[in-house]
Amino acid sequence: MDSITQAALGASLAGAVAGKTLGRSALLVGAVLGTLPDLDVIIDYGTAVANFTQHRGFSHSLFVLLPLSVLLAFALHRWRPHLGYGRWFALTALVLMTHPLLDAFTTYGTQLFWPIGPPVAISSIFIIDPLYTLPLLIGITAFLIRGPQTSAIMAGLLLSTLYLGWSATAQQIIQERVGPTLAKEGLEEAPRLVQPMPFNTVLWRVTVVGEEKRVEIVTGFFDGDGPVTVEHFSREPSLAKAATSLPEGQRLDWFTRGFLHYDMDGDQLTATDIRLGIPGAHPFTFILAKYHGDRLEPEPSSQLERPAIGGELLGVLWSRMTGSAEVLCLASLTLPPPGEGCT
Repeated sequence: MDSITQAALGASLAGAVAGKTLGRSALLVGAVLGTLPDLDVIIDYGTAVANFTQHRGFSHSLFVLLPLSVLLAFALHRWRPHLGYGRWFALTALVLMTHPLLDAFTTYGTQLFWPIGPPVAISSIFIIDPLYTLPLLIGITAFLIRGPQTSAIMAGLLLSTLYLGWSATAQQIIQERVGPTLAKEGLEEAPRLVQPMPFNTVLWRVTVVGEEKRVEIVTGFFDGDGPVTVEHFSREPSLAKAATSLPEGQRLDWFTRGFLHYDMDGDQLTATDIRLGIPGAHPFTFILAKYHGDRLEPEPSSQLERPAIGGELLGVLWSRMTGSAEVLCLASLTLPPPGEGCT
């Protein structure tokens, strides 16, 4: 999740555990601890793919954060001994370990069990969702105004947790809705990603990757019982084979679970993470290698410039999310007239 949300979650948990003893300083400690795992972004691993796939790695591992909680609790207890060590440990462990657990509900991928196992990506909530964050911020504000009473903070934590549970429930509902359509496409067994569109859990995007094609579906809870609109995107198996023959291509394929689009930019072989953003506005496209004649030569990966996201796109998303538009065509990021589909 975004830094504001993680700081708010950390402050809320610290306030709930130690607010009555430490007062407002508990919120500051929790906010700092809540952002600590994301400091791995300052590490340069040498290439764009390495930086992309190592983020949310060791600093988000439960195997690292648990012993770190023991050490930090000891240091904080020395600073404020009137709060017992057990309470300090509960505070640090809760704040540090809920950070990656919350991140795991997003799409990016969180290596909870680094150095073993693949990234965890439940994909039920967007990286920024005001309806998750606002209850936390309201509880914190009430605590700052009223003093060390934790009822508002506890209420904020309860509401945000219930909303997170709703996001997982909504995801399953959308899974069931698109099942018959994907069966007609012959893709019922293909890798599938169901995730909310930006900033909400009302409108959802379904991405399914087959051998020769991928399909994209946008559907939401204001769509009624009408048929869903399916868009088709071509795939290049030969480019996928070439990319996954490269060490960095293999790493990227592992991290994204294969949700990649391969293309040629001149003589450069590129790979785009199609999980993040939306078609036409995917933020992560990497150059993996160059062709010299028929020979593919790998090079240290670099990242293409991110596409700009303007106000028009946000307006399109709002119209589709609220149901005022029936169809959103991802290939062109346009809203066709009522009764028409995507071409």
